Amino acid sequence: MLAGWLNRGLAPSQIIVQDPAPPPESAELISRHGIEVRQPGAPLPEPPAVIVVAVKPQIMDQVFPELATQAGPETLVLSIAAGKTIASFEAHLPPGSAVVRSIPNTPAAIGRGITVCCANAHVSPSQRETCQALLSAIGEVGWVEDEALIDAATAVSGSGPAYVFLLAECLAEAGRAVGLDADLAKRLANATVSGAGELLRQSGLDPSVLRQNVTSPGGTTAAALKVLMAEDGLQPLLTSAVEAAARRSRELSG
Repeated sequence: MLAGWLNRGLAPSQIIVQDPAPPPESAELISRHGIEVRQPGAPLPEPPAVIVVAVKPQIMDQVFPELATQAGPETLVLSIAAGKTIASFEAHLPPGSAVVRSIPNTPAAIGRGITVCCANAHVSPSQRETCQALLSAIGEVGWVEDEALIDAATAVSGSGPAYVFLLAECLAEAGRAVGLDADLAKRLANATVSGAGELLRQSGLDPSVLRQNVTSPGGTTAAALKVLMAEDGLQPLLTSAVEAAARRSRELSG
């Protein structure tokens, strides 16, 4: 996220990082661009326009008291802390604080993620635009008005990359099962999954159209899809998986 902001022209002088031990990739960026680093608990010169809360949810209870002292009346608090609701922030911040809860996914690491956001009633249109601009640095951005839908979005896009990686694993194993060398099967599966994803992105076509374009009547793809699209095939299995993820997200948020 930091790299994305810098690449989009955000001045290093406008950024303050509070982290007792920044990870190596962040530390290198911080050093190269001369970004100010402050230890947790160190006072800020003035209330910031935006505080991005990017910490593990397990330590949020330690972060909340400090956050309450740093946020000013015009500060936007943008959270990417998994499982922490807007209400949990509002309980520790001054009344009327602007809070946006967001759920990015791992392709954000290469600027190809998608982040789903929900704003509380105190977020102004200009603050929403600021949030959109900050998160656009790591990929696409979507908004929901009902925070309950964050759990559904988490199940689709937050956890979704793992489903795709599993597909690549399973495809490679299936290739090995029909006689391919394990290394070649893995190369074929990985290249096919990543290439198909890139084709989906660049073409702008609906995935069903791309699927139909590959499928010749009575051909090999049609034979495989007959299995995958059966009543007990991929769709009900994936729906059950997403429902399980959404249910667990609700449990963790509650």
